[in-house]
Amino acid sequence: MKHIDMFKKIVSNPAEYAQNWKQQTHGRVIGHFCSYTPEELITAADALPFRILGSGATISKAGAFLQAYSCSLVRGALEDALAGRLDFLDGTVFPHTCDSIQRLSDIWRMNTNYGFHADLIMPVKLDTESAEQYMLTVIHKFRKDLEAGLGIRITDAMLQKAVRTSNQVRNHLAALYEIRKASPGKIKSSDLHTIVKASMVMDRDRLADVLGEVVTALEEQRDDTAIKPKRLVLSGGLCSMPDIYDIIESSGGAVVWDDFCTGARYFEGRIDETGDMERNIAQRYMSRIVCPAKHSGIFSRGNYLVEKVKENNADGVIFIFLKFCDPHSFDYPYMKEMLQKEGIPSILFELEEQTSSGGQLRTRCEAFMEML
Repeated sequence: MKHIDMFKKIVSNPAEYAQNWKQQTHGRVIGHFCSYTPEELITAADALPFRILGSGATISKAGAFLQAYSCSLVRGALEDALAGRLDFLDGTVFPHTCDSIQRLSDIWRMNTNYGFHADLIMPVKLDTESAEQYMLTVIHKFRKDLEAGLGIRITDAMLQKAVRTSNQVRNHLAALYEIRKASPGKIKSSDLHTIVKASMVMDRDRLADVLGEVVTALEEQRDDTAIKPKRLVLSGGLCSMPDIYDIIESSGGAVVWDDFCTGARYFEGRIDETGDMERNIAQRYMSRIVCPAKHSGIFSRGNYLVEKVKENNADGVIFIFLKFCDPHSFDYPYMKEMLQKEGIPSILFELEEQTSSGGQLRTRCEAFMEML
């Protein structure tokens, strides 16, 4: 597939990509940890939003600052920072989601020196009358913090342009998901996973153009796959391990949708390109499906997952959690029960980001496919 080698190269060394971008543009790179970071404001400030996922390196320094039961995302990111692998960053943004990310912000501030540092303390309950105004206030403050920290004025025109680009990226990613949903044989799930991961670190203007070309090429491509795989929906926090998709596909499955922060939640919801851009950004966060760190109804996440299974004609659900991720573990029992009531099979894989996903994972995945 055209451009896939470029995406794979970026994902294999995102730090190198960011460093090269910085040298070529003389722009700044702002790291962040969550899709609740308003990337449009960072882009409007002529900076590159850079999603920090950890390099998978062995933990040797972060253990002195974090408990062993912190998830591998938090430990891995801090390890990279302390080891100097993120020295190209000009700042970091910490949306207050889980307890581990909130505490990481304090440790990060005291033990690194990336210049700009921002905490986004967004509302937790999104189904109250005051939540939208609260969200808008946080978005407005973040804009002012960026202006002060980076020494730049973000005009309404700059923000509107960034929103337009972000919407283009989201539209193209959504189109890729629809292509995979209709014809899983056209694009491997591991390749789509690679594209999404690269999208979180690439120059957004360049990204919008490239994704458009990928969508066009795939729409014109034929799907000659004769064997019909078992259709699956994945659910969890994030997934940065492409070999999981290869294991699923080699076991006779095909991922047709996901509920990941590094997947559908990243691009779901569009921002109105007219009117007050700050309010429009806030409204997107208010209306899109939440993660366990936010609340929009007791059963909202379970209802969403059941809906996506039915909408995509899926045969089952695979939950993929990072070990020690308490928010997702808290939601899991009721979501599994809701799936059972609808007759939808599911299985849970708990993984460490730095651990290979072979062996036992392959065996369990093959057994699940046989059950389906």
